[in-house]
Amino acid sequence: MQVTWTIGGPQGMGVDTSATLFGNIVCSAGFRIYGEREYHSNIKGRHSFFKIVFSEGNVRSMVRATDILATFEPQTIFEHFTEVRKFVIYDKAAESTDIEKANFMEPELRKEAATFLTARGYGTTAGEAVRYMTDRGVKAVPVSYRQLLTEISRNIKLPYTVIDRSRNTVAVSASCALLGISKDSVLNMIRSTFRNESFAQLNLHAAEAGYSILKKEFDLPGVSVSSHRVLVDGNTLSALGKMYGGLRFQSYYPITPASDESTYIEANQILGEGPDADGIIVIQTEDEISAINMAIGSALTGARSATATSGPGFSLMSEGLSWAGMNEVPLVVTNYVRGGPSTGLPTRSGQEDLQFALHAGHGEFPRIVLASCDVEEVFGDAAWAMNLAEKYQTPVVHLIEKALANAFVTIDEERLSIPDYRIERGRISRETGILHRFANEGDGISPRVFLGQGSIFYTGDEHNDRGHMREYSSNRIAMYEKRMKKLDTADREIPAERRVQSYGSADAGNIILSWGSTRGVLLDALDILNKEKTECRLVQIKMFSPFPAEQVSRLLEGGKMIIAVENNYSAQGAAYVRERTGISTSNEILKFNGMPMFLEEVVDALRLVVEKNERRVILNG
Repeated sequence: MQVTWTIGGPQGMGVDTSATLFGNIVCSAGFRIYGEREYHSNIKGRHSFFKIVFSEGNVRSMVRATDILATFEPQTIFEHFTEVRKFVIYDKAAESTDIEKANFMEPELRKEAATFLTARGYGTTAGEAVRYMTDRGVKAVPVSYRQLLTEISRNIKLPYTVIDRSRNTVAVSASCALLGISKDSVLNMIRSTFRNESFAQLNLHAAEAGYSILKKEFDLPGVSVSSHRVLVDGNTLSALGKMYGGLRFQSYYPITPASDESTYIEANQILGEGPDADGIIVIQTEDEISAINMAIGSALTGARSATATSGPGFSLMSEGLSWAGMNEVPLVVTNYVRGGPSTGLPTRSGQEDLQFALHAGHGEFPRIVLASCDVEEVFGDAAWAMNLAEKYQTPVVHLIEKALANAFVTIDEERLSIPDYRIERGRISRETGILHRFANEGDGISPRVFLGQGSIFYTGDEHNDRGHMREYSSNRIAMYEKRMKKLDTADREIPAERRVQSYGSADAGNIILSWGSTRGVLLDALDILNKEKTECRLVQIKMFSPFPAEQVSRLLEGGKMIIAVENNYSAQGAAYVRERTGISTSNEILKFNGMPMFLEEVVDALRLVVEKNERRVILNG
């Protein structure tokens, strides 16, 4: 059984806290979770929401429809009333509020929702939106929030203005009561979440109030869990992966959605206890140019170094990235991909930076580019990137989409280790004196020396094997080819199966070609379509540089229909496949409105493509 729960409200009113509380409660009950956090780019006021899909089995994708919509103010009703299937929890006092009073709602969306209601014979109040839902079989649960919270205020003698912030806890506990989750589980989770005694008390009373409203309506299965599970987001997993992989220096300039990774490392930068404790230096710089240059300087001393940013910041880093390429610096740049161009959609997702990551910087130089395909994979990829950078002495760009960064999943605790992982520092020289830092060893990888080890020269200009500036032709050719040879070496050594994966029957003629965060929703879509005898298989690219051209060509061979599925306008991944293999896609399913792909729309689009040969389908859920 799979259930989808959504809570929404104004930013700054505790929506994230309440969703994390609910997620931890459901996780502790044994269910697996896939949750997505969506929020506006302003700091406070506009609508944010958190959607959580949970089941006793694996959950890999987000859906548009929601079984339970938990609200405590009218705007969330107007934003989500077309998505609800079973229950809506709402403030009874908001029934008379007209959509024109939803001041933080974008005017175009307000007009769209009002037109939707009036075209179907309904008024434009929150109560009318609720009536629209109930006419379609949704059960409405009106809550007199003010009455409940006023009573709590009297009982614990705190001002109503303080108590009012616990509306979301009422909605969470009412949802748990609907689901049949024990009240003790909720109360215990509140005690462990709110360490401040006053906050704990008011939320405990709010939870009691929520349970007084409803009785069990869902018949959820009991789930036994053999291992400890944690609820964790993509930002945190990237931070943990870097730390696991031996990170010792991280620089950053605050930018959405990358900052959460660096602040997590900053909060946990002391590793171990007592005299054996080690640590990570984390520095917030004045801008992204400083961030990449400081990380480069740190890497040259021999410290495992990284920086994290998003599109606009990555743009500023491009000159530093070129310098790192010229000087063969082992550097990890984590690029959290969001909607562009310019500031674009700073809190929404996309796959628009792939071609930029492949070509950022001036001139030609080798770089490794990998894109994580699901939240759990982010952990291993972050650690792997640290090894790749040092082994091949070159920048590594790790792409993590906002859809993965702000997704929350349950993960078995033992998965936060990689049994066969060992730190690979690459070819390190222990020589001192006058050093040939860029000595040509035939495979593009020189014995690496650290600053302070001897006489070393670094420059942005072309140089000889000792780092001295040289412009004569034969030297230029030799050093240029030496650097580029790194990719040939990496291509030989990195197994193709780590760079591209195939799912589904090898005989299926309909091939889906994709990369990044779409994997989960596409695997779920394949399960549905294959049951309908619409045979499809998925080819999912993980590493674009070095590109596994031979393996990709073989996997796409014989496809009667090759369908590109991507979160961008121009199918950038498919375009790069065509550039490297000469194989073109026949159809495209694309989404670029800033939201992740929903299972329902992907299934419908694939049916449309396979059955009617629709050439280009644009998703807008």
